[in-house]
Amino acid sequence: MTHPLQFEDDQWLTLRLPDDVPPDRLDKALAREVPVGVALSRSRLARMIVEGAVFRDGQAVTDLKSRPQPGDYLVRLDDPVDTETLAENIPLSVVWEDADLIVIDKPAGMVVHPAAGTPSGTLVNALLAHCGDTLSGVGGERRPGIVHRIDKDTTGLLVVAKSDRAHHGLARQFENHSVNRRYLAVVHGVPSAADPRLRGLKGVSFEDAGILKIVTGLARHKTDRQRQAVVWDGQGRHAVTRARVIAAFRGQAALMECWLETGRTHQIRVHLAHAGHGLVGDQTYGGKRKLSPAVLGVTAATRGNTFPRQALHAATLGFVHPVTGETLEFSSPMPGDMADLVAALAGPG
Repeated sequence: MTHPLQFEDDQWLTLRLPDDVPPDRLDKALAREVPVGVALSRSRLARMIVEGAVFRDGQAVTDLKSRPQPGDYLVRLDDPVDTETLAENIPLSVVWEDADLIVIDKPAGMVVHPAAGTPSGTLVNALLAHCGDTLSGVGGERRPGIVHRIDKDTTGLLVVAKSDRAHHGLARQFENHSVNRRYLAVVHGVPSAADPRLRGLKGVSFEDAGILKIVTGLARHKTDRQRQAVVWDGQGRHAVTRARVIAAFRGQAALMECWLETGRTHQIRVHLAHAGHGLVGDQTYGGKRKLSPAVLGVTAATRGNTFPRQALHAATLGFVHPVTGETLEFSSPMPGDMADLVAALAGPG
């Protein structure tokens, strides 16, 4: 048998569990022994155990709940298989790409991942065509690794893994909340630390320099499964959003920079709606609030009241390259429709 943690000619990997291995799940115990640089995540190990690709003493170990035993485990590493999702030749705005990851500036209207209602035309379909054979495989399949998402009608920056090693490293950074994600948003009203309503709202506070901080739980809405809702008392998933006003438009609207400590579904949209400052154009969380033609002028108010999507743009994305260790940060200019909206709101009226 080869030395632990070495690949063999026939693509077997030997993982040696120490004598003091904790009484934990087998996939977790083995994942701790995977060497740096080997593209083998815990979730993939779990699937391999169930599929009979992990052996001890010549016998396949297929029970994830079996108690890990000290000694050698052999892991059979198969080549990545092609995913069933179809590759589609859809134009992409590529900001950065190397062998392990790709950064995309996503347009409005594009769904990130195929689902029942959108089996095609998604970012994943486009990436399968764009990346082709450069995908080294994620989770045992030749597919891009989605580590975070932005909503269909939100524009801006998104990083996707092209290899298992990048997928694992990026996922860890998102879990640790160490990724720098900053958004530009146009909201109804102008949040202010001087607003007694806002200061008295549960989950809302202000930090130095008037930075708005919102801390709540987030969970699926009880009656509308397509929506998220603010919840309390330890329910849902912990969510923290910070935001600051960049420009105010006659008390009717504001351009804000928002940044995430956590990354939950619809987080910015739900949190700003909770604060009473929902996004302009947000048909799901924006409510029935309208911009006033008498204050802003007919042109600006009409542009805002007919804006066809939530006015939200993922403008900055920063992280550590999971393979090279290089610190990367990317920025995306405000898209044309939002820039036109802001220009109209800032106009003479």
